Amino acid sequence: MKVAIVGASGWIGSHLVQEALSRGHDVVAMVRDPAKMTDANVEVRQFDVHNQANFAQSFADIDVAMVSIGGRASGDHSIVAKTAEQLLSALPQAGVKRLLWVGGAGSLEVSPGVSLVSLPDFPSEYKPEALAQGEALAIFRSSDSPLNWTFVSPAAEIFPGDKQGAYRIGGDQLLADQDGHSRISVSDYAVAMLDMLDTASFAQQRVGVAY
Repeated sequence: MKVAIVGASGWIGSHLVQEALSRGHDVVAMVRDPAKMTDANVEVRQFDVHNQANFAQSFADIDVAMVSIGGRASGDHSIVAKTAEQLLSALPQAGVKRLLWVGGAGSLEVSPGVSLVSLPDFPSEYKPEALAQGEALAIFRSSDSPLNWTFVSPAAEIFPGDKQGAYRIGGDQLLADQDGHSRISVSDYAVAMLDMLDTASFAQQRVGVAY
């Protein structure tokens, strides 16, 4: 399967690349700066989410798209919702039927109707991106696009770490362990994303992933 990973040079994106390669997928790294990608096993394409005129052309031979963007590098978080909206139109035009979106945890509910990002102690430095991801989720849910999308929210804490090979999947509620901790390693988050790709599960849904 030919898998395009937008944001492949980022922290989460790079883990998606390695997990996809380990499963035998053909990986196309779509990045703003191709010089950041040095893996000879990966096809590299220059791709800037701020230049949305040629989106459909960029994905012309792709089977599945995985997208990891937040707008943190440029400081323009509005690009998150804009990209979601554009991909819902462009990917079906290009023949891409599946999109796995790296979503934030901020829109997950800690109690009915109360999102994580709305809590007073939510870190202020992450709030713009969390709100932007919430806007993207709303765009996915209100769309009538034929695209098979899945919005994958990590746990409240996503951290560097090796694979444990086990995780839980939830819905709109924040998953936490028996001690109240909501955590997942970036490696196991990538495993969960690729498991969803390989099984074609959770169409048109937001899911949460945590230990």
